[in-house]
Amino acid sequence: MSRLIRDNNNDGGDQERRASALTRLDSADVLTHLKACQGLAAEHARTAFREYLKTLDDALNNEIDRAKTDKEAREYNEVQRLLRQSRAELERYFCGYLSEGFVKFKKGELHTRIGSENEGELSLVNNEELEETIAISSITQRADAYFAEPLWALNQRFAVLNGGDHVTESSNPAAPVQFCESLRKALKLVPLDQKSKHLAYKIYDDQLLGSVAKISEDINQYLQGQGVLPHLKYTIPSGAAPASALQEDGDMAASDVMVNMPAPESMPDPSLPPEEYQASLLQAIRGLQNELVAGATAPLPENGVVVSSNDLLAALQSLQGVGGQPVDSATLGSNLVPLDVNQIHSRLHAQLQESNKDGAMKKNDMQTIDLVGMLFEYMLNDENLPDSIKALLSYLHTPFLKIAFIDPGFFEQAEHPARVLLNNLAEAGASWVANDGTAQYDMYNKIKNVVHRILNEFENDVKMITELLLEFSSYTKNIIRRQELMEKRATEKAQGEEKLREVKLRVNDEISERTEGKELPSAVLLFLLQPWSDFLSFALLRYGEKSDRWLKALAIADELLWCIEPKDLEADKSRQMEAHDELVAAIESGFETIGYDQAKGRKLVEALSSLMKLAMQSKKAEPAPAPMRDKLERIAAEKAGTTDVRHENCSPEEEQMVDSLKMIEFGTWFEFDGGKRLKVAWYNARTSHYMLVDQMGKRVDMMSGLVLARQMISGKAKIISGSSKPFFERALENIFQKLNEKAEANGKLGGENESE
Repeated sequence: MSRLIRDNNNDGGDQERRASALTRLDSADVLTHLKACQGLAAEHARTAFREYLKTLDDALNNEIDRAKTDKEAREYNEVQRLLRQSRAELERYFCGYLSEGFVKFKKGELHTRIGSENEGELSLVNNEELEETIAISSITQRADAYFAEPLWALNQRFAVLNGGDHVTESSNPAAPVQFCESLRKALKLVPLDQKSKHLAYKIYDDQLLGSVAKISEDINQYLQGQGVLPHLKYTIPSGAAPASALQEDGDMAASDVMVNMPAPESMPDPSLPPEEYQASLLQAIRGLQNELVAGATAPLPENGVVVSSNDLLAALQSLQGVGGQPVDSATLGSNLVPLDVNQIHSRLHAQLQESNKDGAMKKNDMQTIDLVGMLFEYMLNDENLPDSIKALLSYLHTPFLKIAFIDPGFFEQAEHPARVLLNNLAEAGASWVANDGTAQYDMYNKIKNVVHRILNEFENDVKMITELLLEFSSYTKNIIRRQELMEKRATEKAQGEEKLREVKLRVNDEISERTEGKELPSAVLLFLLQPWSDFLSFALLRYGEKSDRWLKALAIADELLWCIEPKDLEADKSRQMEAHDELVAAIESGFETIGYDQAKGRKLVEALSSLMKLAMQSKKAEPAPAPMRDKLERIAAEKAGTTDVRHENCSPEEEQMVDSLKMIEFGTWFEFDGGKRLKVAWYNARTSHYMLVDQMGKRVDMMSGLVLARQMISGKAKIISGSSKPFFERALENIFQKLNEKAEANGKLGGENESE
């Protein structure tokens, strides 16, 4: 059966262009197009996957070189061997799973969810599977957001091939989620540990964008060239139907095939460009308000009047401030009580009734009042904001309600000065004011001054808001520059310290491997665990692990350990005698390089020389007493630090929390006992140390993951659920969710009443 396709680009007047958008597709055409798209996807995927395996192989080489123990290096070597051995099969499976998605799409069975082989069944997910799912979901979301426009176009065009049924990323056979899920399934061929999986997904994250860009571009171009929505433009998706509506022949006239408005319960696509997303979000909120308050306009009494905008503004002006009175700066102190939005609404209605006894309010005006009220209610519940800032900003409710009536662009435009000012005030409060009452850069008073001026000076001219925005933005930009510079310097210093810590850890591991299980004299242990460890650290830090200096320093340690053991063979005894002078000279040179105390160095060299000569006489020296050895090893371990929480006495709960903390991003804020807020500015994955800075960007602590985990478990620290989105956008999303929940609840209640 043929289908009638219309490309609705909302040009509104170009009849010739609309006519050219009409095309007939029969089932044979659909199959042809799907096979062509499948071929394009498979061709690019094959090439990209081969490149991916090469990059992953190089990354494994780097991990092998950086491995701190032989065991770790062997594990990475084994993974590399298995991946190389399975290359052809991995490629076949990856491309096969991807191609299978097109077959499922044709059957209407493609609904991909990460890791959902047993979809519809309840099952327990272990930590490894959860981490894998989180990692792949993050990759997919980034790709979806980055390619919002071409993926949206693909969804619309695949909807044409799908008989008009709505297509999302989960049912689009060329969407990023299909690539990620194909990789996840293919990698099951090789038994990978968690570290290797993490590396595999990290490499794929770096390469996925290129694959998606090429494939989505080629498929869109192909379908466009075949007349499938050739004039499609990037518009706000309805969330209920594809941008092109499809109908059976004869169902309706072509001129009637139009895009429906968003269903009230449809959440707009957050991957849209900011302006389109916010416009779509506001449209959805208005739709929900209409649904919830349908017919809510107060009935107009006989001979009554409708409250005018001027009456509303006059009433709001009389309420602006505190109790309708001008505000002095002292009133807005740090112990300020938040303004009650419901009381403001009640006083507004009372004020209007007093001036218009028989007046009724327009429904649009009522909705605007409710929307501004919900905006400030969200602010009072936003855990990103300290309580003192919530209270302070709550007094902007009435002047901002006036702005919403004066300038409808307040809600429509993401860059409206009043919106941006509110975003900046909220962000500054969250960044530089803490719940413990402290404020960096005098920020509380700066925000208070802005609020004070608006309450006392703002009437009807929005230009004043623009002036305040410019002044406040200029002040905060200077702070941000200073903070970023301070944070950068702190990070660079911490990275240097952590690099030294890593070197010491590596050296300690190398020495431990050579001494573990061996009975060694005190002089040898002292030499290896103190001055020679310092020389090894110097060589590794200065010249690197592939340098001759580093390898030679390790060889000297090995040679000494060999030379102090008695030998039976004459050849070995001859080698001992030949090595003695050269070994002593090398040790003395090393001591000189690190500036080791000459007197101590001379005594230590003499002791080592005596031990080597004793071995030449086939005599074995007395091993170090256990207490002395324990003390030397403990001092060396403390000097090096620790990399692994397993070396410490920690519970399974603590280990799980440490693993969870590894997934947090730079810039994550923590709130500690007393309300103090600190941010993770940098994290060293090798040593599991987090650099925490205060709200000025000044380094406060270099905290181990285990210590941070214990503070979180005990409730002494918590993550502040931050968001990169502006305050206003977060508020609108929250308002939408709450209204949507109310609409669903009303729908269920209505259904129950009908059934009764």
